[in-house]
Amino acid sequence: MNFTYPKNEKLKSKITIGLLFSEGKSVSKYPLRLVYYSGALGDDQKIKIGVSVSKKYFKKAVDRNYFKRVLRETYRLNKHLLVDNLDKPYALMLFYQSKDRLSYEEINTKTIQLFEKFVAQQAQKKSKRS
Repeated sequence: MNFTYPKNEKLKSKITIGLLFSEGKSVSKYPLRLVYYSGALGDDQKIKIGVSVSKKYFKKAVDRNYFKRVLRETYRLNKHLLVDNLDKPYALMLFYQSKDRLSYEEINTKTIQLFEKFVAQQAQKKSKRS
């Protein structure tokens, strides 16, 4: 298993981010929200992901950066849940949407639940089409 978060997995394209917010769909598991867009990502990557923490809830950059670091780490450790179960490329954005300061363990648990919910939702859509 590859527990890395390389540069080519990071979502940086303004065009892709724009598509994500204009045409993307979302799935939530409090306090996390995953916005996704299925489409061509340009290169051979299966997933491109970005993380975001709202300035509305955390005024200090130090706090926002801490939660972004935690989100990236939980993604890095649990991305196998996504990579192993998805058949087409996705652009993803992971949001932390709460004033509550959850511990790393709680955020990790919620991330796993969110990824499992997302994969189940995509599998259900795939079975409906078939």
